[in-house]
Amino acid sequence: MEPANLRFLRLLVTALTSVMMVGLVVVVALIVIRLNADGPTMPDQIVLPDGVSATALTIGQGWWAVVTDDNQILIYDQLTGALRQNVQIGQ
Repeated sequence: MEPANLRFLRLLVTALTSVMMVGLVVVVALIVIRLNADGPTMPDQIVLPDGVSATALTIGQGWWAVVTDDNQILIYDQLTGALRQNVQIGQ
């Protein structure tokens, strides 16, 4: 027969291990759910001026900006896809 302290310790370790395993499953499930969530909405096709290609894209609240290879920032409306502003960067 084992002492009462040892029996209590064994039950405590078993309970803590079970709680840790359940917590790990919950954390992994939340990460998977978060990664599968829909991201920001963008138009299916970005219409850029002829001869220009995009090097970066930034999405803001109600707008998105495309940085082009000819040093321009094209700011588009997120809902309509219309060009709001064209900003020239440096030279």
